[in-house]
Amino acid sequence: MTTIAAPRNAEMTDERTRVRRRSVARPLLYGALVLCALLTMLPFVWVLSGSLRSLDEIRSDPGAWLPHHITLDNFVRLFRTEGFGGFLVNSIVVAVIVVAGNIVAASAAGYALAKLDFAGKRIAFGAVMAALMVPFTTVFVTQFVITVDLGLADTLTGIALPGAALPLSVFIMRQYALSVPDELLEAARIDGAGELRVFFRIFLPLAGPAVATITIMSFLYSWNNFIWPLVVAQSTSTYTLPVGLAATSQAASHVTDYGLMLAGAIVVMLPVLVLFLFLQRYFVQGVAGTGMR
Repeated sequence: MTTIAAPRNAEMTDERTRVRRRSVARPLLYGALVLCALLTMLPFVWVLSGSLRSLDEIRSDPGAWLPHHITLDNFVRLFRTEGFGGFLVNSIVVAVIVVAGNIVAASAAGYALAKLDFAGKRIAFGAVMAALMVPFTTVFVTQFVITVDLGLADTLTGIALPGAALPLSVFIMRQYALSVPDELLEAARIDGAGELRVFFRIFLPLAGPAVATITIMSFLYSWNNFIWPLVVAQSTSTYTLPVGLAATSQAASHVTDYGLMLAGAIVVMLPVLVLFLFLQRYFVQGVAGTGMR
């Protein structure tokens, strides 16, 4: 009996030690995560605080974290006098075209590269990987010449089309499609479903996390894009938010209206934060499903 009780007592002691370690490590881990979150949020808090302060107050106390007198005058001037309402609409239109194009093109291309057999499949995937590794600056001039030749300069379509089928989106969808069991697709084909029906009824409902990942990434690409819209947009009527914000900061000679700039930064950041809050769960699942660690 003594020889049996001794190992049991040792196991209980080890289990208690592990429980104590977890009880100590968990609060430390949560505390470190909270501290990192607070440090990450500090710049956003300062930008929000500055957007609610007048220019005189910012100049008198630029390091203050809280406004002494809250005002929405910066946001009012931003939309009434600086034309940010038009810039916002332009950015939304461009983002919708880019996101829709990436979802349609990447879903079809990723499914074909992962689940269909056709001549030149490896070459096609190699072309996607090559396009993924080529810097945008190397094809910038070529894309601009093609855009001008098509008569799409100074149009929202010309701004949106180069980003409507990103190689990264195709790669993400292809990697996710590889994780979908072939048996599900084969069962649908045996039941008489055509390839389009298999794609729309079987594959796409399972690819929701990958679609959410593509949505967020392509939206960020479109929303934050500055160089391409700056070159293509030749009039204020086609400015997107980043270009409009840069033009607003340079409008007043020798005077920088920091409150106006910070309010513009809030307008640019807010849609991205809202979209990520709604899709973050699917985004994490999509990244995990594609094997992108």
